[in-house]
Amino acid sequence: MTARESLDAILASPEFAPYIVVNRLLPAAEGSFAPFPADLDGRIAAILRKKGFDALYTHQVEVWERVQEGKNVVVVTPTASGKTLCYNLPCLQALLADESARCLYLFPTKALSQDQQSALNDLSGGDDEGLNLKIATYDGDTPESLRVSARDTGRIIISNPDMLHAGILPNHPKWIKFFSRLKFIVIDEAHAYRGVLGSHVANVIRRLRRVAAFYGAQPQFILCSATIGNPRELAEALTGLPVALVDRNGAPRGEKRIILYNPPLVDAVQGIRRSAVTESRRWMIALLRAGIKTILFAHSRIKTEVAASYVNEDLANIFTDNFRIRVEPYRGGLLPNERREIEKGLRDGTIQGVVSTNALELGIDIGGLDASVVAGFPGSFNSFWQQAGRAGRRGGTSVSVFVATASPIDQFIMNDTDWFFRTSAEEGRVDPENPYILTDHVKCACFELPFVNEQLAMSDEQKGESFGSNALDVLEYLEEAGIVRHAGEKWHWADRSFPAEGISIRSATADNVVIIDVTAGRNAVIGEMDRPSAKELIFDNAVYIHRGRQYLVEKLDIENRKCLVREAEVNYFTDGLVKTDIKVLSEDEKITLHSLYAVLGDVLVRSQAAKFKKIRFHTHENIGYGDIDLPEEEMQTRALALLFDPHSAGGKALAEMDEQEAGAALSGAGTLIRTIAPVFLLCDPRDLGIAERVRDPHFGVPALYIYDKYPGGTGLAEGLVHCISSPAGGLFAAINEALTRCPCKSGCPSCVGPGGNKAAAVKFISSIHL
Repeated sequence: MTARESLDAILASPEFAPYIVVNRLLPAAEGSFAPFPADLDGRIAAILRKKGFDALYTHQVEVWERVQEGKNVVVVTPTASGKTLCYNLPCLQALLADESARCLYLFPTKALSQDQQSALNDLSGGDDEGLNLKIATYDGDTPESLRVSARDTGRIIISNPDMLHAGILPNHPKWIKFFSRLKFIVIDEAHAYRGVLGSHVANVIRRLRRVAAFYGAQPQFILCSATIGNPRELAEALTGLPVALVDRNGAPRGEKRIILYNPPLVDAVQGIRRSAVTESRRWMIALLRAGIKTILFAHSRIKTEVAASYVNEDLANIFTDNFRIRVEPYRGGLLPNERREIEKGLRDGTIQGVVSTNALELGIDIGGLDASVVAGFPGSFNSFWQQAGRAGRRGGTSVSVFVATASPIDQFIMNDTDWFFRTSAEEGRVDPENPYILTDHVKCACFELPFVNEQLAMSDEQKGESFGSNALDVLEYLEEAGIVRHAGEKWHWADRSFPAEGISIRSATADNVVIIDVTAGRNAVIGEMDRPSAKELIFDNAVYIHRGRQYLVEKLDIENRKCLVREAEVNYFTDGLVKTDIKVLSEDEKITLHSLYAVLGDVLVRSQAAKFKKIRFHTHENIGYGDIDLPEEEMQTRALALLFDPHSAGGKALAEMDEQEAGAALSGAGTLIRTIAPVFLLCDPRDLGIAERVRDPHFGVPALYIYDKYPGGTGLAEGLVHCISSPAGGLFAAINEALTRCPCKSGCPSCVGPGGNKAAAVKFISSIHL
């Protein structure tokens, strides 16, 4: 039976067919080709022809032309459309034309860096017929013995923003030869740099341009991105420079089948559906048994490990071609050698399936996967299409199955599938001027090179050393704290610390907790986790799952940043319960949105994991609770407070309810906002916090706080103002539609949450006329 016949049999089986909401075939598309550019170096053309390339895609040629004109370029085309050649060709050309030239490639993950070095070596390797160019990866996994030669002789350095921030820029005197001859900076997967990470990376790029300018270089930028709504705007925000857009895709596209699957109801009254993890597992097993290589995206570390262990249990005695089907989990926190082993196994076929967080969403070459299963909406349409694109990267027919959870946004999609397919890509936003982020990077930049008064007043276009309009204010603040000193028209670093060491560009803190296996005296490091996550996931007596093995946490030592775990066999996993308290610090802007009142300002959020649940494997029933004794986390951030006095939209409805009903109405609205707003804001649901107050102690009226879960905020609270004020297709319109379309009677996980009061929420939300 062929793969297509096997897939048709799965789709027609009574096990799945009744719950398939949409089965849509996206037809194959022909490619658009153009000859090699006339000025392309003959050696590069010869290698391309040897590898079977007789022509280029039209977008690859268009990027070449823009680069040869001296422009910075961002290319935006779908997954597996040959974006790598868009930047490799101009860079290799520059390196062959000038023996002293250097290029810097930045990828968002170390796995992607390793993957791209392999592809580059294949294209430009040092054999007799190669280009004999030294390509070096310089990241946290690079051995000390190789770092000096990479700095001194590497023509292309492949790295990531983390290493650039903490390892390369603070040590720029060691990189004089590289920075003084830097011609191109490549930023791949640019769409990944949004929100907190993007705001940090924009400042790291400011520092990079500043150091390069100090050594006399003004490098060009080439950025690659998946489809987003504002690629040029994002590219210009990241680089601080004008950027030309290339977005006409010339690559062919293989046939792809998109399946939207809604798990069956197990309790129609309460609106409870079969678990998305369970159903995703069933899809993956069916596909693997049919010989179809599959990736399952599970979106959290716990779900990834749980789903992988379920699948391996079910496949324990099933063999294909005399080999047992092997499935591995892939997530953050794995050690480098474990990641490499899984990536290699996927490429060479010894691993047939993988359960991943969004760590494999980006363009890592993991071989010819034919199917992707997405367990729950990943937070944005961009992420969904990236994950769907992981299957079929090498042409041919592929399938992507979206398994809905009971969350409001998933059920909203299942009830309006046309909206799902017609919705345009979201926009990526960054806020380099975030006061917390900017202050961190001004410290780092001042450590690297003194600031000069004259340069602080220049724009990015005038000089590669500009740090935005607020840099001077930050320096004056740091001078008061004794961290910098101002002398002779220059600002000098005056502290003994190494600032980049204490600043994480991916999370609110730089402190990672190391996880140590102490079983039978091993004392082996098996993973790591950021401090805030550790308080919620690896507290004392928590179950930690690592590549299918279960461990019980003996001791989480927050002060010394280590967690001791011991192997154990238990029939449950754990989940921390977090309580939150909010204090208003400032009211910066009072907004009237039609008849709805809102206040934008700073708040202090205190959160603490106080208890945890024990959840039984397979049935997912709650089998007990435990206490967590850890200090609370404090964070100052930005929030939008929606106020409902008796004369405002929604306030009249709340005034007619008793306190319990009003609380349920606000809680239901908060649940819906938390799950649906991220689609409008292009953020993860975990980036937003919600707090409801029936009578808020600060404002004295019912209030709904929506806050940014990053110190200082990243613009999400401000972005919500636009989402709420848009009458056509705005946030409250989508929430009202999701609520009214939900078939449950009294409240369920797909709308206001189990145990909620749907009637109260409907009355409240429908009364908000925007």
